[in-house]
Amino acid sequence: MTTHTARTTGTATGTADTATGAAGTATGAAGTATGAAGTAGAADGERLRRWRLVLGGAGAESTGHTLTGRDAAMDGALTALYGGGRPGDRGRGSRSAGLGASAPSVARWLGDIRTYFPSSVVQVMQRDAIDRLGLSALLLEPEMLEAVEADVHLVGTLLSLNKAMPETTKETARAVVRKVVEDLEKRLATRTRATLTGALDRSARISRPRHHDIDWDRTIRANLKNYLPEYGTVVPERLIGHGRADRSVKKDVILCIDQSGSMAASVVYASVFGAVLASMRTLRTRLVVFDTAVVDLTDQLDDPVDVLFGTQLGGGTDINRALAHCQSHITRPADTVVVLISDLYEGGIRDEMLKRVAAMKASGVQFVALLALSDEGAPAYDREHAAALAALGVPAFACTPDLFPEVMAAAVEKRPLPVPDREPDR
Repeated sequence: MTTHTARTTGTATGTADTATGAAGTATGAAGTATGAAGTAGAADGERLRRWRLVLGGAGAESTGHTLTGRDAAMDGALTALYGGGRPGDRGRGSRSAGLGASAPSVARWLGDIRTYFPSSVVQVMQRDAIDRLGLSALLLEPEMLEAVEADVHLVGTLLSLNKAMPETTKETARAVVRKVVEDLEKRLATRTRATLTGALDRSARISRPRHHDIDWDRTIRANLKNYLPEYGTVVPERLIGHGRADRSVKKDVILCIDQSGSMAASVVYASVFGAVLASMRTLRTRLVVFDTAVVDLTDQLDDPVDVLFGTQLGGGTDINRALAHCQSHITRPADTVVVLISDLYEGGIRDEMLKRVAAMKASGVQFVALLALSDEGAPAYDREHAAALAALGVPAFACTPDLFPEVMAAAVEKRPLPVPDREPDR
C-alpha cells in the first residue's frame, strides 16, 4: 500500500512537473513571439523612417511617420538642397524652395551636412548644390571655402572660377587645392614610384652586365636548366644585369591633357601624377594641357598646385594641335611614352590627328589614350575616334588613379596595357 501510494504520488508530481515545464515552454514561446514581433516592428519603423527622409515633408502623410530631433534636422538639410524650405525650416512644410543666394544660410547648411552625414555624402551634396542651385559664385567668398569639404570635384569647380576669383579669395582657394593635392600625393605617390621603378629596372636589364651589375637571383633562375648535380652548381650561360637605370634618364614621358570642362577631375589627377613622375630621376616628364590652344606647363611640375592654376577649364578642343606640339619634343621615340587624356571630341583636323598617332606609333613611341583619369569611369566620349585609335593599336579606355601606375609600367616595359574588361560608360 505504501509503495502504491508513493508511486502514485511520484506520478502525480511528475505530471505536475511536466505541466509546469510545458507552461514554461509556452511562456517562453510567447516571449519569443513577442520579441519577434518587436523586432519586426522596429524594422518596419526604420523602413518608414528612411522612406520619410527620401520622400520629404509631403511624404509624411503617406508613411505615417513623423521626424523629430536629429532626423528632422537631417530632413531640413536634404529639403534645402533637393526641393524644400530654407535651411532653417528643419523639415517643416513641402519641398518647394532651396538654399537661395544667402551666404549665411549656405554657411549654416554646410555646417549642418558635415554634422549629420559622412564625408563621402557631404561631397556629393556639395557637388549637387553647386550644380543644381548655382552656388558657384558663393565659392568666391573666403568664408565659404573654409566651410566646404574639399575634394577633387571642388578643386575642378575652383579652377573653372579661377579667372573670376578676387584676390582676397585666391589664397584661400590655393590652400583648399593644396590640401586636396597633398592628400592625393600621399595616396598615390609611393605606389607609383615603386611600380615604375621596378618597370624601369626590368626594362633596363642588360645581357652582358659587369660583375657588380649582375642580378644573381634572376640569373640563377634563368639558368636552372644548367644545374650540374655532380658539382652542386648552376652554370650561368646567360647573365642578367640590373642595368644602371638609377644613374641616367631611361624614359621620356609626355602627358597631354584635355582641359575641356568635362575633364576637370582628370586634370587634377594628371597634374598630381605629373609632379610624381617629374620627381623620378629616371624619367624626363613633360606636361601639356590644351583646349583650342596648347600650354606647356613642364616648368611648373615641381608644384602641382601651380600646374592646376595654370590650366583653364572649358573651351573647345584641338587634339591634333596638341599632339603636334608633343611630337615636336620627341627626340628618342623608342624610349618615349605619350599619354593622351581626352574624351576624344576633336574640334581640329580629325584625319591629321590620326596620322600623327600612327606616325608616333610607327617610330616606336608607346602611345596611351585615356578617356578619363578619375574614379568615376568614362565620361561621354567620341566612339568613332576611339574605334579609329583602337584600329591603330591604341585602345582608348577610362583609367582609375589606382590603375594608372600599372598602365604606365606596362607602357614603359612595352607590354600589353591592363585595359579594363568592362566597356566604358556612355
